[in-house]
Amino acid sequence: MSTTQSERLRGLLEPLVSAQQLDLEEIEVSRAGRRGVLRVIVDSEEGVELDACAELSRAISQKLDETDAMGEGEYVLEVSSPGADRPLTEHRHYVRATGRLARFHLTGGGSGELVARILAVDEDGLDLEVPGVKGRKPTARRLAFDEIAKARVEIEFNRKDKKEEEA
Repeated sequence: MSTTQSERLRGLLEPLVSAQQLDLEEIEVSRAGRRGVLRVIVDSEEGVELDACAELSRAISQKLDETDAMGEGEYVLEVSSPGADRPLTEHRHYVRATGRLARFHLTGGGSGELVARILAVDEDGLDLEVPGVKGRKPTARRLAFDEIAKARVEIEFNRKDKKEEEA
């Protein structure tokens, strides 16, 4: 996809996404056989419900039908949330992942990997809780954003969420 098409699609779709109180995370255009596929990934502080995706999909489809942004060929439109294990790339992603376990690939002198729970996020970095190994207590750690090469939320199947703990 050319940068021009990406910028044009973003400019076209951003107002529609913002009108739904959602953040436009990603636009991806690819091919599936003879058809194009336009994937629009959206998110919000509270997550994204299926009804919101369906409503946004209708609005985007109507807007694309009014323009030639996708060209003349057939295409499939997919509107979805980023998923549970998406990469953390923006400050807001870290804020939304507060309380969650994440895997960090570190840069430079601290190179390696770290799995820790995000406790707090500020402008400079993260306050983490590193789980204890072999019965040891968890330890606190501060991680600056410039120490992070990549980060991704880890899916936890056995952890109770806050609503369950409060019940």
